[in-house]
Amino acid sequence: METRVLETAGVDLVLDVRGTLPTAEGRPPLFMIGQPMDATGFAALAARFPERTVVTYDPRGIGRSTRKDGRVDHTPQTQADDVHAVIEALGAGPVEMFASSGGAVTALAVVAKHPGDVTTLVAHEPPLITLPPDGPAAVRARAGVREAYEKRGWGAGMAAFVVMTSWQGEFTDAYFAQPEADPAAFGMPADDDGTRDDPLLSDRSWAVSDYRPDVEAIDAAPTRVVIAVGEESKDVLTGRTSVATAELLGQRVTVFPSHHGGFCDGEFGYPGKPDEFARRLREVLDGAS
Repeated sequence: METRVLETAGVDLVLDVRGTLPTAEGRPPLFMIGQPMDATGFAALAARFPERTVVTYDPRGIGRSTRKDGRVDHTPQTQADDVHAVIEALGAGPVEMFASSGGAVTALAVVAKHPGDVTTLVAHEPPLITLPPDGPAAVRARAGVREAYEKRGWGAGMAAFVVMTSWQGEFTDAYFAQPEADPAAFGMPADDDGTRDDPLLSDRSWAVSDYRPDVEAIDAAPTRVVIAVGEESKDVLTGRTSVATAELLGQRVTVFPSHHGGFCDGEFGYPGKPDEFARRLREVLDGAS
């Protein structure tokens, strides 16, 4: 694996290239992106594509990528320009892309803004929370996570986030009537370290989950776009946002094994099914529905 640094006016982007450029297999590079997850989250999935040249990167201000623009917010449009800069720097033409969570939102912005960059996009569980029928309630639930984080710190915020993202179905009065989530119940620290800069729990990434894809631009792009959802995510928020995103684009979701982090091993907690996930991703990239 070769690690590179792409220096731009606003950020020094760190990327990892597994394999050769130009690719030895005669296919485009496979670019895997997430947000707020950095490149480490794709280690298990990348390892299951030994025949492909796989590129991962750390988004602006996350992991090893250092911002120089003086900002702390995360927007799909800015990140789309960063991804475009990485693709151009690779010099290997358009890429195939697997994009997860907030990275899937960024990827939709890439297709809209830079339509020649991606041949096939598999956008896995984009958390576009305003799109489902209960969008206003989902926005209220997100605000509750931030409130818990601001009041009591990381452990409380993450506990509230887990409760929100594991809630089955629409956010009803029963959801909002729940007591504050106890961090200890989820094995999380109750101590407050005083920081409030977490991109997942603060409002710094709200522009990602508020984003509305440019349907007209995506339809006009040559990119084959696949909206993917984990089989275990059917009734939770990111499963419902995936269905809503697919419907917005005039398609149906493509089902993958496991859950939101189904391509990961157990290094990040609840393990997925990376072997099965990689097989399904390979099928979809090869043209299967």
